Amino acid sequence: MGRDSRDVTCIELKTRARRRFWRLTVEEVERIEGDREILIGRLQERYGRTREQAAREVEEWFRGDVGRP
Repeated sequence: MGRDSRDVTCIELKTRARRRFWRLTVEEVERIEGDREILIGRLQERYGRTREQAAREVEEWFRGDVGRP
């Protein structure tokens, strides 16, 4: 996979994350940089979820939305 292709994939992933987790700011999504633990922490803060709830939500999102082309 070339650099341009990775860049497009990264942009698409950030767009999907913002659509799904709309309470996160653009800056927060940028700072997550693909780290699930950071995303889980942000969801805990923004949505008032427990760590387990946030982790489950991220896993479901990743399997469902991110797994699709």
